[in-house]
Amino acid sequence: MMVPSRRADMYPSPLDLDLAMKPSNSSSGVFKPFKDLKALLESNSVELQPAPAPASKAPDEGRTDRRPDHMIFKEAMAGVKRISRAKCAAQIPLKPESTEAKPNPDQETVAQLKNLVKYGTGFVVSLTPEYAEGLAWGVNPEVARRLHRGDFSIQDHIDLHGLRVHDAHEAVDGFLSKSIMSGQRAVLIIHGRGLSSPAEPILKSKVYRWLTTSPWHKWVIAFSSARLCDGGAGATYVLLRRKPLKKRLRKPRNKGE
Repeated sequence: MMVPSRRADMYPSPLDLDLAMKPSNSSSGVFKPFKDLKALLESNSVELQPAPAPASKAPDEGRTDRRPDHMIFKEAMAGVKRISRAKCAAQIPLKPESTEAKPNPDQETVAQLKNLVKYGTGFVVSLTPEYAEGLAWGVNPEVARRLHRGDFSIQDHIDLHGLRVHDAHEAVDGFLSKSIMSGQRAVLIIHGRGLSSPAEPILKSKVYRWLTTSPWHKWVIAFSSARLCDGGAGATYVLLRRKPLKKRLRKPRNKGE
């Protein structure tokens, strides 16, 4: 392949181009400028020779020792002794066993369960199935949450442990009447969790029923399970009104009903 040279004297001069553009004196008399220009460029080109390939080195070039490889290896390994596998095994010294008693995870779990059942420690009351709360119609649910949180100072309490249902009912009636007459707004009723009951906590469920039926439902704004420090799910906070509702609130009907 012919490649144009980069030498300045190999490019056509303006005079040569001017002569190439002039009509030739051929017998045909046809002016062919590009044909003459092509011939002029080819006549001023040089052929590039391919670069010579680098000479390959002989495999043993640069090697001073001409002996066979097995002889060199044998000489290098002279004096080396084979070691048995038994001696190759690393002897790792064993750590002495600690004489300190380690805590038993099973015993810790049992202790936590005992505290959970007996004292109610280790859980949040409002996140357990035992938590309960109630609201009068139209009362903001935030009131019950604040009551459980302890935002209302407890002014009095009654403990129903050891009482039968009939006696407990009379005790609750007398306690609520006294609280209302004294102007107390937040009180605590301790009824127990009822874990010994075969089905459901009897006394606990009775207290909820008394608070939501006549005559006390007109006086109760809200109630909720107590905090752990006040008995947890085994006690109930009650928030009382100053005056009873004179007219029972009813859910408003939708238009068109």
